[in-house]
Amino acid sequence: MVLTRQGLRFRGRMWPCSIGKGGIAMAKREGDGATPVGTHRIVGLLYRPDRMARPAPWALPIRPGDLWSDDVQDAAYNQLVRAPYTPSHETLRRADPLYDLIMLTDWNWPHAEPGRGSAIFLHRWRRPGYGTEGCIAFRPDHLEQIARKATPGTSLVVPKNLANGSAC
Repeated sequence: MVLTRQGLRFRGRMWPCSIGKGGIAMAKREGDGATPVGTHRIVGLLYRPDRMARPAPWALPIRPGDLWSDDVQDAAYNQLVRAPYTPSHETLRRADPLYDLIMLTDWNWPHAEPGRGSAIFLHRWRRPGYGTEGCIAFRPDHLEQIARKATPGTSLVVPKNLANGSAC
C-alpha cells in the first residue's frame, strides 16, 4: 500500500481515500489530526460481527466494551482496552458505522511513546474528502475489498514527499 496524492495504491489499483484533517506530518503528535509519514505495517483487523461477515480469517470481532486508549498519561496509552475504563479513549463499537471495519497499523505501537500519537487506523470514511483525526478512510465497499486482500504485515507507505501537502 502506498499513499499518493490521488489515493492509496494497492494491488494494482488506486483507491480513493481521506487522510487526517491536519494533512501529512513528519512529526506526528497526539491530537494534531495528521497522518504520519513512514512505513507502517498492518497488525490487526477488527470488525463488527453484528453488522458484517468476517472479512478475512485473521479478523477479530469488536465486542461491546472494546475501547482504544488515547490518554498519554495512562500506561495503556495506544492500546486496546476494555470498559470500564475511565482515562480518555475512543469507543470501537460505535453507534455509527465508522468503525465497523478497522485495519490497525503499528504506528507508535506496541510500545507507545506518550504524545507521539495514538492509533492510525484504516477505516470507513464519513464522506469523500472529510478529514480524519489522522487515520486513512475509505468508501465502505473499498475498505472491505482492501481488508480481504491485505494480510498481517502488509506495508502502508506514507511518503515524505507528501508531508506538508495533501493526499487523496
